Amino acid sequence: MPKLIIENFAQIGHASIDLGDLTVLVGAQGTGKSLALQWLKIALDGRQVVSALRDAGQRNPKVLLDYVFGAGMGAGWTAKSAVRFDKANIRPAGIAKRGYDYERVFFIPAHRSMLISDGWAAPFQRLSPEMPVVARLFSQNLFDVFDGANTLFPRDRVLKKVYRDLIDAAVFHGGTVGTEEDQHHAQRLTLTHDVSKLPFMTWTAGQREFTPLMLGLYHLLPSRKVLKQENIHWAVIEEPEMGLHPQAVSVVLLLMLDLLWRGYRVVLATHSPLVITAVWMLRRLRELHARWQLVCDGFGIEDGSQRQELKRVAESALTKDMRTYLFSFEDDHKVRSKDISTLDPGSEDDDVSGWGGLTGFSSRFGDAVRRAVNEAA
Repeated sequence: MPKLIIENFAQIGHASIDLGDLTVLVGAQGTGKSLALQWLKIALDGRQVVSALRDAGQRNPKVLLDYVFGAGMGAGWTAKSAVRFDKANIRPAGIAKRGYDYERVFFIPAHRSMLISDGWAAPFQRLSPEMPVVARLFSQNLFDVFDGANTLFPRDRVLKKVYRDLIDAAVFHGGTVGTEEDQHHAQRLTLTHDVSKLPFMTWTAGQREFTPLMLGLYHLLPSRKVLKQENIHWAVIEEPEMGLHPQAVSVVLLLMLDLLWRGYRVVLATHSPLVITAVWMLRRLRELHARWQLVCDGFGIEDGSQRQELKRVAESALTKDMRTYLFSFEDDHKVRSKDISTLDPGSEDDDVSGWGGLTGFSSRFGDAVRRAVNEAA
């Protein structure tokens, strides 16, 4: 099992992550989850990252970490810093030797809706070096998807029909996502309902967040004749729940299961109790040797044809190793990781039973109401 260890980089004091088929990172804002995911990208795709930076004219090795993580982040590396992946030491000076000329990690960042705020994604070279390199690479991918496209959703032979139907019901409600020339003769994203054509910034927050996520997944979910992208083995997705109603989050989670079925390793960072609840359910179903139909039940898939379309995905989900890690600040104001993978609600460890703090507030709110009821009696 691949292992990523980060010591004394920026706010991270020590993080040790055994990467399963599905690995989920939880923790409050600013605890370094994104930094850990970006180190995973560097560990596997350092050569590709440095090559893209050089092509954009950013060649100064003294500020390489600023180019990679964003302006000012180079200071996070000190004499005490260390990163290891699969027992190999990773140092800034050796990043360009990591991996191959092609990418093995496809990274969908949390910045995704910002990358198309004007309705069109920019190529890598046009984005500021102050932006993390994973966001710039993802923007380039979106730019390539947009180029020459008229209809982006729904598209035949892109995503299983069950996913297209669920996405439409949860997000677009009969609308068509496409590109069209605006009044200034520039191509822009539009959402069409009957005769209404809505520019990107008039869409709902959920539609703006979901669309770049969906278009990124197009890259990982090719037509049915090709199970997966040949060279890509990892999918890293930050905050897949961002801006979405639980109905849409459920669809995103099904897409994550599809990635697992296709043979990708998936790594998520999340703040969503719903995401962790789904992981808990899948772990328990696996432990109980449950029927694949119960996965469909959990996701509310009742239609018989949809269930059959998802059968292999559901069966695969019950064979996967799923890991969850909490990132949190300790007394020394440094972040450390903690394996909470069992997600056991009965655990005496509050971090495990409270799923890294994601259920604690709901419990406290309920306790406050119960006390009020008792006091009023």
